[in-house]
Amino acid sequence: MTQSMTITRPDDWHLHLRDGAMLKAVLPETARHFARAIVMPNLIPPVVTGAQAAAYKDRILAALPSGMSFDPLMVLYLTEDTDPQDVAAAHASGLVKAVKLYPAGATTNSASGVKDFNKVRPVLEKMAEIGLTLCVHGEVTDGDIDIFDREAVFIDRVLDPIRQATPELKVVMEHITTKDGVDYAKSGGDNLGATITTHHLIINRNHILAGGIKPHYYCLPVAKRETHRLALRAAATSGDPTYFLGTDSAPHTDENKLQPCGCAGCFTATNTMALLAHVFEEEGALDKLEGFASQNGPAFYGLPVNQDTITLTKSDQATVFPESIQTSDGPVTVFDPGYPVYWNVT
Repeated sequence: MTQSMTITRPDDWHLHLRDGAMLKAVLPETARHFARAIVMPNLIPPVVTGAQAAAYKDRILAALPSGMSFDPLMVLYLTEDTDPQDVAAAHASGLVKAVKLYPAGATTNSASGVKDFNKVRPVLEKMAEIGLTLCVHGEVTDGDIDIFDREAVFIDRVLDPIRQATPELKVVMEHITTKDGVDYAKSGGDNLGATITTHHLIINRNHILAGGIKPHYYCLPVAKRETHRLALRAAATSGDPTYFLGTDSAPHTDENKLQPCGCAGCFTATNTMALLAHVFEEEGALDKLEGFASQNGPAFYGLPVNQDTITLTKSDQATVFPESIQTSDGPVTVFDPGYPVYWNVT
């Protein structure tokens, strides 16, 4: 028996598109279902200035296939040399919707990130003044902190002091992975939101390590204990506007994933909406999917919801997703949840 539901076309509030050949290959996978996306600036070199963001947006739109509609929402990469006036001008022009804080060395292409958070205080104060959102990769990078504890420590050592010093600053805790993150975001009021990825609703750390290492499940922040996964599912399906979808879909070629020091990231752009329908149905919360994927993010960023819709259909036959997306640099494996999914976007 076929079951279907129509929802407002969703947005992705955390997305990696890369550049060049990779951008051209993966952009259609997002634009097929999503109207807009917050586009991560961690290219090489990073997107630091308004001029660089404008040039990157032009490259994205040039790569968009004819007949597809998609609005890239541009982000500046915060460094210790970022100019507050350039940030303000990029925001005033309507180009830039957020600034991204990467602790130096926290994840892919984050070497230019922040080491001394006091050096970026003038930028944060300017952002609070003009109402520009700070998106944070919430992990410390200290070698003495266990990788599974880095999100909780970041909240205590970095994020909470930033918010105490600049309470007017709007902050998105990106890709939260712990109950600590869920609880802190919930307590933060209207100026604090949190994105949750598709894959962190599906996998825990056992999926990466038990029975052999699964490189295509390795991501940063790394998946945590099952108790944290369940907290994320409860938050995402609760209907609470604090939480919204940010896939953190991160394409890497198989060659770069399957090596002794493999890249972190799960590529979920292709099948996110089908996987979310599966998860929300399991939680008895299909009526909350539209809020999580299509409404809460625009509300936080002060943008209108999309006018068009997508339809999700469930059938008796398992949906067949492509195993990989082909690029001129090599294949990019599509995230596999490890079980059959009967939903698809039709």
